[in-house]
Amino acid sequence: MVGVTADASQANQLSSVRNPMIKYMLKTRENHAREQDRDYSHVFRRKTRFEMFRLSAIAMAIEFAYAAETSFVSPILLQIGVDHKHMSMTWGLSPLIGFFMSPLLGSISDRCKLRWGRRRPIISILSFGIMCGLILVPYGKDLGLLLGDAGYTYAESALNFTSSSGGSVAALVSGEATTGPSASDYKFAVILTILGMVLLDFDADTCQTPARTYLLDMCVPEEQPKAMTMFALFAGFGGTIGYAIGGVDWETTHIGSFMGGNIPTVFTLVTIIFAVCYLITVTTFREIPLPLIEQDELLRPLSEQAIKKELKKKNNTIYYIQETTQLELQMASDDPKRLEALQGSYQNGYSPAVEKQGKSQDLETQSDYDAPVSLKAYLKSIFIMPYSMRMLALTNLFCWMGHVTYCLYFTDFVGEAVFHGDPTAAPNSEAALNYEAGVRFGCWGMAIYAFSCSIYSLSVTKLMKWFGTKAVYISGMIYYGIGMLVLGLWPTKWGVLVFSTSAGILYGTIFTVPFILVARYHAKNCFSIKNGEIVPLKQARGLGTDVAIISSMVFIAQLIVSLSVGPLVSWMDTTCAVLYASTFLSFLAAIAAMFVLYV
Repeated sequence: MVGVTADASQANQLSSVRNPMIKYMLKTRENHAREQDRDYSHVFRRKTRFEMFRLSAIAMAIEFAYAAETSFVSPILLQIGVDHKHMSMTWGLSPLIGFFMSPLLGSISDRCKLRWGRRRPIISILSFGIMCGLILVPYGKDLGLLLGDAGYTYAESALNFTSSSGGSVAALVSGEATTGPSASDYKFAVILTILGMVLLDFDADTCQTPARTYLLDMCVPEEQPKAMTMFALFAGFGGTIGYAIGGVDWETTHIGSFMGGNIPTVFTLVTIIFAVCYLITVTTFREIPLPLIEQDELLRPLSEQAIKKELKKKNNTIYYIQETTQLELQMASDDPKRLEALQGSYQNGYSPAVEKQGKSQDLETQSDYDAPVSLKAYLKSIFIMPYSMRMLALTNLFCWMGHVTYCLYFTDFVGEAVFHGDPTAAPNSEAALNYEAGVRFGCWGMAIYAFSCSIYSLSVTKLMKWFGTKAVYISGMIYYGIGMLVLGLWPTKWGVLVFSTSAGILYGTIFTVPFILVARYHAKNCFSIKNGEIVPLKQARGLGTDVAIISSMVFIAQLIVSLSVGPLVSWMDTTCAVLYASTFLSFLAAIAAMFVLYV
């Protein structure tokens, strides 16, 4: 409760509505930005809800792409002859690249000197990669046939079997005459599909960082928590709609018939929606180019650190402004036009007399402008961490491993374990149709997961206030583990719908709580407590670096899962092994969370 009160007090202190000094600082920068060759004044004013929506639209677009990827990539690979073991390993390619490339791209976005801005060029490049992946994944099979793939040879082998041994047509339909498609018949299709998967997965994971940073750059500090809530809300909304699109049987519609099937229709719709949302975001506000930011301190975004230093610099600053205001009004009393102009300026929170003082103070804060973290420093900080950060990173790693296991293989689990389908069965056979129906039903379960994540993200801070951060953090992991265990033991349709909410709660937990804890560590410079007293950290650590480390656990988690789940499924000979693994990993996360430092 004390931490919550302190956070509220800090929010009030950083509010331009309650603090005239901050209002003055913002107004000074807004007026200065308006006088440039291009108008950049929007960076220093509050945003409307519609503007927040436009800035957050890219989050919805990314989750649309995620929904299509996690729902259909595994079934597509299985249907072109890639077995569970190798299909699982292909998921490790993207995190292997992303773990090293993501911080490098983040550093490039900090240093980009293009006139178009720093974040939007990176967002555009990664968005182009996402759209390439959205094309290659569903059409990789067709492109492979054009390049010379033999394709599915079941019909020919079955006809030979029937003519030579008097087999019945039922054998052809049931698929008993063959063991299923072979990857050797789809060489080019496998390569193109995996390439599309890597592009889609890596770019979607990486694009979230510049998208979040662009949103934060465009918002004043007091609006940033609201902006992050809006970002999470639209991400959950995008996932909900994206998975729901995958749950529709498009083959029975005119659109599905025109597009050539269920999967091409889903990916085409997702590609169109993604392109629209991307354009909505990148055309919202122009960014201040980096050369201007480096040359002019009044064009730098007003960070919380700069505000706090400004407020501590002179305790009587507000008193000084008030006294100067009265003096200016007295001096201008003989000039009605001057008096009217000054009164209008004060009403807008702007004082010409103290503008010079504000500019000189801004020069002193120039050293506060954070230099981008190099790849070497980032990698070094991973291995040299305080115990509290190591335990938080370990906990987040186990959480992501449990969650990634659910996301990447859930629709395959529903198709095989719940609907008793077979991804390698002959086209239009009963087993193949059951599998396709299971994949679509699994999409509805994942839509519930995304929706519950969106709702839970809005309430998690209140739950932390009522029950404490530790209880909320651990209970989210335990509820997820119990839900996955019950669903694995009794794989039913109702269980898919009910216990998918546990995945949403876990995702909402790891999307918020670890980053709140990191922010508290840095705000209080508290990475360790001995005998009830805070032990300050001598080694300087950047907040951005620690946030990046916690975020990068998703890459390590996906790499480990991709190398282990396939052999586990083959060994247990059931896709229920996916849920058993999720249960085990979530319980490990709960145990690790008990040793996390809660400030």
